[in-house]
Amino acid sequence: MVFLTGATGYMGQRLAAELLRRGHNVTALVRTGSETKAAGCSVVVGDALDAGSYREQVPRGATFIHLVGVAHPSPAKAAEFVAIDLQSIRAAINAAQFAEVSHFVYVSVAHPAPVMKAYIAVRREGEALIRSARLSATILRPWYVLGPGHWWPVALIPMYWFMERIPATREGARRLGLVTLKQMVSALADAVDHPSDGVRVVEAPAIKSGDFCLS
Repeated sequence: MVFLTGATGYMGQRLAAELLRRGHNVTALVRTGSETKAAGCSVVVGDALDAGSYREQVPRGATFIHLVGVAHPSPAKAAEFVAIDLQSIRAAINAAQFAEVSHFVYVSVAHPAPVMKAYIAVRREGEALIRSARLSATILRPWYVLGPGHWWPVALIPMYWFMERIPATREGARRLGLVTLKQMVSALADAVDHPSDGVRVVEAPAIKSGDFCLS
């Protein structure tokens, strides 16, 4: 059993379809009016910012995947990160503890990094909350996910190629590397298939390779 927040979003719809393809039973948290966007899933209507609106509907012992967040993050959205990203992860952890979930999956962000400090700070706080809750969890840290409507960083690929060949910049270039939407969906589904005992952090290189699920 998988409980999925953000199930009707950019990544969530694709992940739900992949999990269903792999034979998982998926329960999707959706807002009123979005019920039809979670095809094939069991639907729970609730507010991702309010654990009380849905926590009793989380299957006990399930894997909980949290994908709620501000669309198209930018430095101008610092207040939204706190109001949505941080509040939703607090609610998700509350609901996960209530349901005694077996595994929690969270999409964070690569850090440290030279930009997007407010976004990184909120996602780091989300990671800290997961650890404080003593949840067995997989935390994925992509930097930028390439996909439909999100292609502009492709122009930076030559720069990444160059920086990965310089010892002083190699580690940072790999950690802040670009991953594709397909790679992210595959990594998230692999995390479900291979749950962690304790907290496992998956950086961009492992998201690309998928090797983390073999360790």
